[in-house]
Amino acid sequence: MTDVLATVLAAVRERTTPSREERRHLSRAADRLLARAESATADCPAETDLVRVGSTARGTWLPGDQDIDLFVRFPPDLPREDLESLGLAIGRAVLPDGRAEYAEHPYITGEFEGYDVDLVPCFRVESATDARSAVDRTPFHTEYVERAVTPALAADVRTLKAFLTARGIYGSDLRTEGFSGYLCELLVLEFGGVRPLIEAVADWHPPIELDPEGHGIRTFADPLVVVDPTDPERNVAAVLSETNLARFQHHARALLADPDAERFEPSDPEPISREALKSHLASRGTTPLALGFRAPDIVDDQLYPQLEKTRANLADELDRRGFGLVRSAAFAEDRALLLFEPAIDSLPTVERHVGPPVHVGDHAAAFYEKYEPTGAYGPFVERGRYVVERDREYTSAAACLEGGLSSVALGPDVERALGSGYDLLVGEDLLGLLPEFEVELARYYDPSP
Repeated sequence: MTDVLATVLAAVRERTTPSREERRHLSRAADRLLARAESATADCPAETDLVRVGSTARGTWLPGDQDIDLFVRFPPDLPREDLESLGLAIGRAVLPDGRAEYAEHPYITGEFEGYDVDLVPCFRVESATDARSAVDRTPFHTEYVERAVTPALAADVRTLKAFLTARGIYGSDLRTEGFSGYLCELLVLEFGGVRPLIEAVADWHPPIELDPEGHGIRTFADPLVVVDPTDPERNVAAVLSETNLARFQHHARALLADPDAERFEPSDPEPISREALKSHLASRGTTPLALGFRAPDIVDDQLYPQLEKTRANLADELDRRGFGLVRSAAFAEDRALLLFEPAIDSLPTVERHVGPPVHVGDHAAAFYEKYEPTGAYGPFVERGRYVVERDREYTSAAACLEGGLSSVALGPDVERALGSGYDLLVGEDLLGLLPEFEVELARYYDPSP
C-alpha cells in the first residue's frame, strides 16, 4: 500500500531544500560580509570575535530566506554601555545604510548583497548559563544544533517550518506567540524526524515536558516545556501560547488523517467584501464595537502585549458589567483596532445588587447605611441577605467600553495613543473599516484552527 504521508513529506522536503546555486550564493555573500566585519573590528579597543548564527548558519533555512545573522562578541567584563556603543559603531561601519533596532540592547539591521542582515553585539561568555543578555545564548544554540543535526534532519526541520508557517504559527515574536526556529530544530532532533514528531503531537496531553540533555525539569508553567540543552533554567517554548500549541495538534491530526501537500502552503483568507460583512452583522444579531486609533510607534514585541492587555481588560469590564462577550480581537498595522462583540447591547436602568447576610453585623450595617438614603429600591431582605436594586452605571455596551478606558489598566503606550484620539465604531459603522482591515475581519467572521 502506498504511504501517502511519506510521499507528501518527500515532496515538501524537495521543495523546501535550497538549491545548490542558492546555497553557493549565500555562502559567498556571508564570507564577504564576514570579511567586511573583520576589517571593521580590526581597530576596536575591545577584543572581539565574529560568529554566524541563525538558520542560515545551521543549514535549516528555507528557500527564499534571505537572512544572515552575524554576532560580534565582546569580553564579558565589558560595561554594557561600551558593548552598545562599540556594537553600533561596528554595525554602522559594516552596514552604512543600516538602521538601529532595539531589543534588550541596540543592534544594526540592514541589507548586504540582497540579504537582510542583523549585526548584533553580545558578550563572549563561557556558557549559556552565564549569559548577561538574552542574545548571549544564541551562539551556543548554533553550536549545539550544528553538532547534532544531519542533512536529513535539517531537511525535516525545513519541512516542519513550512508546515507551521502555512498554519500561521511559526515565529517566536510576541505578535505570533508561535514556534521559534530553535524550538523546531530541538523538536525534530528530539523525535528523530518530522514524521515521528507529528505522530507524537497528535496524541499529546499538555503539559508536555521534554528535556533533551537530561538536565532535570524545572518548574515551568507552560503547556510545552523544552528545557534548553545549553541552559537548564530556560524553557525554549516559553513564548508558545496554549492556543498555538492546540492549533499544532489540530493540524497534525488533520495531516495524519488526510495527507496533502496543500497543508504546507499558506492559505490567507479572501478579503471580506462589504456585502459579506453586512450579512454577518445582520445574521449574528449582535452589535459589535470597535476602537480604532493610530498604532503607537513601538516595535511589535512591545505593541502586541500592550494591545492584548488592553483588549483583555476591556473585555473583562464588559463581561463584569453584564454585557457578556461573544468574542474580541486586536489588530494593528498603521492603525490599531480593538474589536468587541458583546452578547448584550443594552441593559435596563436598574440592576440587582446582593449584599452581605444581615447577621454579619458591622459589614451588613455599613451596606444598609450606604444604600438606605440613595433612593434605590431597598435595601430589603431576601433569603437572609440585604438586596438593593440600584441604578446601573452603564446601560449600553458602548458607554461601558468608553468608560473602561479610564477605569481599567491599559498598556501604557496604547493608553497614550487612545488619549490622543480614537474612533468608536458601533454596529454597521464597522463597514467603514474596509478595505483597511478586510483580511483581519475575514478571519474574524470565518474563524478556523
